Amino acid sequence: MAYQGYDLIGDIHGCALSLRMLLARMGYRQINGVYQHPQRKVVFIGDIIDRGPHIREALHIVRDMVEAGHAEIVMGNHEYNYLCYVTPDPEKPGEYLRQHTPRHKRILQQTLEQLSPYGDEQQEYMEWFLQLPLFIEFENFRVVHACWHNELIETFKQKMGGNRIDRGFLERSAKEGSFEWEVMDRLLRGTHLRLPNDEVMVSKDGFRRHFFRTKFWMPDPQYLVDVVFQPDPLPAHLARLPINNAQREDLLYYGDTEKLLFIGHYWREGTPSPITDNITCLDYSAVKFGKLVAYRLDDETVMQPDKFVWVDVAREVHLIDPEVGAS
Repeated sequence: MAYQGYDLIGDIHGCALSLRMLLARMGYRQINGVYQHPQRKVVFIGDIIDRGPHIREALHIVRDMVEAGHAEIVMGNHEYNYLCYVTPDPEKPGEYLRQHTPRHKRILQQTLEQLSPYGDEQQEYMEWFLQLPLFIEFENFRVVHACWHNELIETFKQKMGGNRIDRGFLERSAKEGSFEWEVMDRLLRGTHLRLPNDEVMVSKDGFRRHFFRTKFWMPDPQYLVDVVFQPDPLPAHLARLPINNAQREDLLYYGDTEKLLFIGHYWREGTPSPITDNITCLDYSAVKFGKLVAYRLDDETVMQPDKFVWVDVAREVHLIDPEVGAS
């Protein structure tokens, strides 16, 4: 089937009711149990799991659409984290690729609990997550969960022959500093800088952080405030610091002549809008009473502010299902 347009959908995080409302709003209907549109196709930006109240249902909706050919998907950092959490470390008997620390367990807790009664499904989803593409490049646009890094992606394609990892790559990615680790860190978590002077920030979700997320589209940033890209602002005394040479080397620039790029991951707020003429982030914190957002792409070559569609979780969904956003 030749599709006439694509609907890019941001981080779902177990908000299945919001997803159903968003799909219906865009004209998708269930036929034989699978959401589909006569002319359009969905591309999911990853992070289907964790935090939300209806993770298993969200997974069923998304996977059914993908397997029936009505959607495509890229891996999110939460799917990757789950894979590492449940995959034994071949070099450390009794341990896993992602350590079972209280912090890591807290992030995955809802997924682990909601899937635990369904052992066969747990195994199926682990295998499915492993074969999800890390990125997709279409003729006129690109999709990746957090950051498009041309050099890493080209090297990855040469090494792996496509856009998917395998179990060996997954196991090697647990070794910090390896090529595999760098690919997963950049593409699924984005660019980031360490806080100067070993300072620590406590984010809105209660985690202590030594790094802050950064923009990868600024051509010539001068101060740390120019590149910070997260809901939590930098402390004023850090925001005013100039970017030094070492920090500049860790930044990335996705130029304004590159293809349209769709990402998630970054917990944006407010009214959905493009970041630049060729970059749009679709993560608007649905699971934290924000919005589940889609961009309806046709043949445009510049992002259009009027192409966003969303479900306002706090206003439209929480009144129907009080569990939404409660995690």
